[in-house]
Amino acid sequence: MEASGWSSSLSSGILLSLVAVVWTVLWNNLQGLQLQQFVSRHLSRHARRLAAIVDPYLTITIAEYDGGRMKRSDAYKEVQAYLQRATCAAGGGVRHLKAETAKDVDALVLSMGDNEEVADAFQGATVWWLAYSTPPREDNAPSYWGGGRAARADRRFYRLFFLDRDRDLVLREYLPHVRREGRAVMVKNRQRKLFTNLSGDGYDADGVWSHVVFEHPKTFATLAMDPAKKKEIMDDLDAFRNGKDYYARVGKAWKRGYLLYGPPGTGKSTMVAAMANHLDYDVYDIELTSVRTNTDLRKLFIETTSKSIIVIEDIDCSLELTGKRKNKNNNKKKANDDGDKKDGAAEPPPDETDTGGSKVTLSGVLNFIDGLWSACGGERIIVFTTNHVEKLDPALIRRGRMDKHIEMSYCCFEAFKLLAKVYLDVESHHLFDAVETLLREANMAPADVAENLTPKSASDDAESCLSGLVVELEKVLAKKEGKGKDAADQADDDEE
Repeated sequence: MEASGWSSSLSSGILLSLVAVVWTVLWNNLQGLQLQQFVSRHLSRHARRLAAIVDPYLTITIAEYDGGRMKRSDAYKEVQAYLQRATCAAGGGVRHLKAETAKDVDALVLSMGDNEEVADAFQGATVWWLAYSTPPREDNAPSYWGGGRAARADRRFYRLFFLDRDRDLVLREYLPHVRREGRAVMVKNRQRKLFTNLSGDGYDADGVWSHVVFEHPKTFATLAMDPAKKKEIMDDLDAFRNGKDYYARVGKAWKRGYLLYGPPGTGKSTMVAAMANHLDYDVYDIELTSVRTNTDLRKLFIETTSKSIIVIEDIDCSLELTGKRKNKNNNKKKANDDGDKKDGAAEPPPDETDTGGSKVTLSGVLNFIDGLWSACGGERIIVFTTNHVEKLDPALIRRGRMDKHIEMSYCCFEAFKLLAKVYLDVESHHLFDAVETLLREANMAPADVAENLTPKSASDDAESCLSGLVVELEKVLAKKEGKGKDAADQADDDEE
């Protein structure tokens, strides 16, 4: 009996071996590619079925960045916000948490640490979220955005685990639910922020911006400006904010440029704060001298969010962006006229030869304002401020780039009355007539008027502050008249 069993096993083994050999020979000699593909496809299907029996879980991975490291993924941010709520509901299920400040001064917003897992239930199905990160690539593959800490930061992910039987529920209902709820949490926890770009390798793990909470108190209600002009600006801002369908219909990127120009102290920076508070937008303050290349400038723009104001203050002083084309033409002409220079060639422009500092060019700034990349995202306002609008290249401030030009002028009487109400809580005074007369002739910035109206001691009141303002206005007027007299005398001397 034992011999018979052993003989049967031997026969079966020999038969299986023969089948394997025959199959190998047939497979190696199959001439039809389609037959190979057919067999391979069926084997793969059976292998997947076997794998589903052994491991019935499916996974979906959501990376922090889309398109390489171009832009932080909206889906990642929404999942992160959703899981903040799930993490709090999980109680003791998560052992390592990360905390951030919240709107409530005493509260904290909690999120999962790396390699932590949290379970979530949805319509009878249970899913699991895992937060993890991987180190950056250590090869020398070229990076579109160059070096910096952002390029060397860990790559962060969320991975969702769920049963194969819940596939349709997760894909069609659960994930859209997560994104909707995540957006709602983001709106609820949102704090408006003031961003600035970091120089050199000072990029943080979240990108090229660092930020603080935006808490500037200036509003249009306290902005010293002619009321009619102020209303015009507010109406323009409201039209932009509500203009999504209009911009889509006319085929324009949903953005608008504002040029604020005027003497120092006329309220250009406070105008930006009032605009941000009126629209409830974030503010991105770009320091151009810290931007190394045009590519980095493009990266900064892509990393901005919608509902934001992008500001470049004192653009005439930020970089040598004025008269670039004129300078190049002058260099060429000088080279042609100068026979001592070899081959009559002009020196390359500074931005092409300088190896240190910023290499941002006028062309790069123009593309930043209204090039193809400017259409990435929407609902953005770009603001330039300058004390010397005449120094700027006309191509930089033409309509379509800087759509609305706003002159921030010296203080007028209407603006003074607002300042008197805000600083001294007075709406009329016997010195108002004198101030009105002087303001017609004397040029004083609203910042200087406000300083004179600010009480400096407990004994200061409306009378003393207004009297001091009248004295200062008289000094400004006397100085102006003195300069005019000197200019007239000089003209007479020149004629003689």
